[in-house]
Amino acid sequence: MPKTSPALTSPVSAPARGPRLVWLLGPAMVAGVAYLDPGNVASNMTAGARYGYLLVWVVVVANVMAWLIQYLSAKLGVVTGESLPQALGGRIRSAWGRRLYWLQAELVAMATDIAEVIGGAVALNLLFGIPLLWGGVITGIVSLGLLIVQSRRGARPFEVIVIGLVVLIALGFTAGVFVAPPHAAGIVGGLVPRFEGADSVLLVASILGATVMPHAIYAHSALSRDRFAPVATAQPLAFGSAAAGLESGRGVSTRRLLTATRWDVTIAMVIAGTVNLCILLLAAANLAGVPGTDSLEGAYAALRDGLGPIIATLFAVGLLASGLASTAVGAYAGAEIMSGLLRIRVPLVVRRLVTLVPALLILGFGVDPTFALVLSQVVLSFGIPFALVPLVWITARRSVLGPFRNRLATTVLGVVSAALLITLNLVLLWLVFTGT
Repeated sequence: MPKTSPALTSPVSAPARGPRLVWLLGPAMVAGVAYLDPGNVASNMTAGARYGYLLVWVVVVANVMAWLIQYLSAKLGVVTGESLPQALGGRIRSAWGRRLYWLQAELVAMATDIAEVIGGAVALNLLFGIPLLWGGVITGIVSLGLLIVQSRRGARPFEVIVIGLVVLIALGFTAGVFVAPPHAAGIVGGLVPRFEGADSVLLVASILGATVMPHAIYAHSALSRDRFAPVATAQPLAFGSAAAGLESGRGVSTRRLLTATRWDVTIAMVIAGTVNLCILLLAAANLAGVPGTDSLEGAYAALRDGLGPIIATLFAVGLLASGLASTAVGAYAGAEIMSGLLRIRVPLVVRRLVTLVPALLILGFGVDPTFALVLSQVVLSFGIPFALVPLVWITARRSVLGPFRNRLATTVLGVVSAALLITLNLVLLWLVFTGT
């Protein structure tokens, strides 16, 4: 008598296994593009060129904080099926309160877009000699195409494209470090926290703004929601029911999704942190003290003259991939901010055109691109508390996340991170306005 497959004779005793862990990865890699945008390049390049290894510690600290923050954001989306803007939109009772919160978040998103479009424009100018204004237009059009892929084909194809761009970014920005390695003693010395005047504090705020980015906090919760929406609705789960927190829309337990999310965030932050550190070390080892290297164009020219055209071209390709990928993610975050807080959905093309205007004006009026990039990151640093404080508060509430709420130690670390960032911004304001 022929043998019969156990799956045919006893389907109940052999339940279908969920997808492998690797297929649950992806949202953090997309959100992590925010940590590899042109603002990061400008801030880290400027820091390395001006101060050598002095601010290595800032990149390390920023990425440690970023891991915690991005995990909390993703956890909110996985467990509740809500993005952070949605969660806040349902809890801020005052209509004017929602509008004011939306205004600051929208300004942060626009500052992000300025950095990303300018970075793409500079890269196109370095690679092909395209004027900056037209380079900005091309960057905006390509980012619109990426957004159309996300809206029509779903999260997974969008993730695949963005991860492909991340590979180009990593290759472009790390190649030079292997050709001209930094000094180990300088790296170790740079791990000691210290400043050198008001300008170094400004760069610290810029690096933090470019690393712990508010729009990445908003976007990551939405990306996780879109990928792993709970089976019932997009509303917070009723944790009193037996099924709550056990099954997601893809038949995977919430705990398994959170395990995958921790791996996803860890991989994304290791990649982003390594690339950011390599950018600073490349500048510290090869551009420190070289005139004109505190701009992207000057850094490209110095790399070409010192390390050869291949390394310089890879740098420009990485910058272009960074601008294209990050501006799409930034526009996605901006759309989520508006729909979550104001419950208004603007057509994708219209929103993309509107958010392009400030960047194109800056390029059209001839403002120094690197200066605009660094200042845009400072603006981002002031938006961090408005995203981080509510995130820590909401994810610590049992009424929102039930058994998946933050542990006490996690909440304490989140509060400490928020306090450090807010304190740094206050110090920065004092230094700027007193002129010391």
